[in-house]
Amino acid sequence: MNTTKVTITWKLALVLSISILLLLDFSNFYGLYSNRFYVFKVDNYIIPILSLIHFSYLYQFWHKVKENLFGSPKMRNLEYSLYILLLVYCFKFFDTLFIILSYFDYENSLFPKTFFPVGLSILVLYASLIVLTLLIFGYRKELIGTYLFDDMNQHVDHWN
Repeated sequence: MNTTKVTITWKLALVLSISILLLLDFSNFYGLYSNRFYVFKVDNYIIPILSLIHFSYLYQFWHKVKENLFGSPKMRNLEYSLYILLLVYCFKFFDTLFIILSYFDYENSLFPKTFFPVGLSILVLYASLIVLTLLIFGYRKELIGTYLFDDMNQHVDHWN
């Protein structure tokens, strides 16, 4: 993890996370078996809607680091919901892996030529998003600090 922190700064991790999230939101509408985009399926909108939590956390992280602020209850709650979202990303990673490995079950079927390249790129995007999310958690702990449950209102100026 320390060698990853040396090569990927928090700013680069933030930019990479945002770009990967946008790519995954777009690719969520793509059907690997059919080589088509399905816009009218309600299931395809789950990940883009859930990624709004991730975008909100990344904005909170950027704002707290830029302004040199402490962690807030809002950011803590976003991080806790991002833990659950991380499980969804792991599920989508293994789901995509299962779809790619199903190629060998249906060898006699006709697959589109884009099946492996697009499938592997989606798989790599999910894996890198998982790693970057864990890396940003480490940066949050290092740059912003831990969340103090008993001392949450310690840094509030009551006279303003």
